[in-house]
Amino acid sequence: GRVLAALRDFAPSEELAVVSRLRREHPAELVTAAVAQARLRQRAVAKFGAEDAYRMYFTPGGVEQSTRAAVAAHRAARFAELGVGSVADLCGGIGGDAIALARAGIRVLAVDRDPAAVAAARANAAALGLADLVEVRQADVTEVDTSAYDAVFVDPARRGGRGRIFDPEAYSPPLSWAIGAARAAGRAALKIAPGIPHETVPPEAEAEWVSDGGDVKEAVLWFGTRPGAVTATLLPGPRTLAGRGLPDPAVRPLGRYLYEPDGAVIRAHLVAEAAEELAGGLIDATIAYITTDTAVPTPYATGYEITDELPFSLKRLKALLREREVGALTVKKRGSAVEPGELRRRLKPKGPNAATVFLTRAAGAPVMLVGRPLN
Repeated sequence: GRVLAALRDFAPSEELAVVSRLRREHPAELVTAAVAQARLRQRAVAKFGAEDAYRMYFTPGGVEQSTRAAVAAHRAARFAELGVGSVADLCGGIGGDAIALARAGIRVLAVDRDPAAVAAARANAAALGLADLVEVRQADVTEVDTSAYDAVFVDPARRGGRGRIFDPEAYSPPLSWAIGAARAAGRAALKIAPGIPHETVPPEAEAEWVSDGGDVKEAVLWFGTRPGAVTATLLPGPRTLAGRGLPDPAVRPLGRYLYEPDGAVIRAHLVAEAAEELAGGLIDATIAYITTDTAVPTPYATGYEITDELPFSLKRLKALLREREVGALTVKKRGSAVEPGELRRRLKPKGPNAATVFLTRAAGAPVMLVGRPLN
């Protein structure tokens, strides 16, 4: 504990000096383990916040695979709203979700087969004062009887030895097993990759796509809630856009404003719902950009005022940016093969002003739109 406390804010450049100093007073293995843990804690701050991260214990895979605290808290709040008093958290890892559930007043059985993750989860529940609500068990999740619990939460491992796994049947455990466990439990949530094809969602499940600060984090299949419902939840908030099965929005000429829907809205296929809220249309049938003539505040999309619409031409874009003295350039693209980094290098923007350039298609033709964020 003292060694870890001494390492709290160390920078990588100081590592050698700090390690040498600590080794004069502590065994080498302890110092090596503490340095590795301190590094993991620093990485975990982005997901757990400094206050929790510096009290918790992590495994290398545990930091990567943990749910971000804000997302876990949202899911725990949903379980609590459903009247769930106890949850079997299968594939619990280092305990991120178990902590959020316990903080919502829910009793948790957290199961994982990795002994290091189980040790970390146990230590984390104790460190955060939640040990009386969290039981941690090392076991194969497919062999655990969950019938004594109100609900099941399954977060299958989606990373193999060679990186991310895209086939849900290659998850560990496979998605089909998790769906079976969810059906048996009656109430359940399954965390899945946000890229899951919509047609693989079971008809009795609700599918929720979640973003935090504009970044899509996960999709969740809820059982025992609203069969067939599709939602996009944006954190912080939460703000939830519900699908109503609307047809695709009409394509219309570019107006004064362009809206880029949040990633969760796009993944949930709810661009039509966002367009209706904005009273706008699409700039192209295949592109998720909405255009309007008036500015409408919405949490579900980021708005831009468009000052220029040009056919695709680097020469013309370069001249325009020079004339406007644009030095800070944000490049966004949808439906264009141009790489933003390469474009920025070729444009060499200089000057005191800022602009956003969209490389996209409008009514089937490549266009460049120049504008600025509304907020």
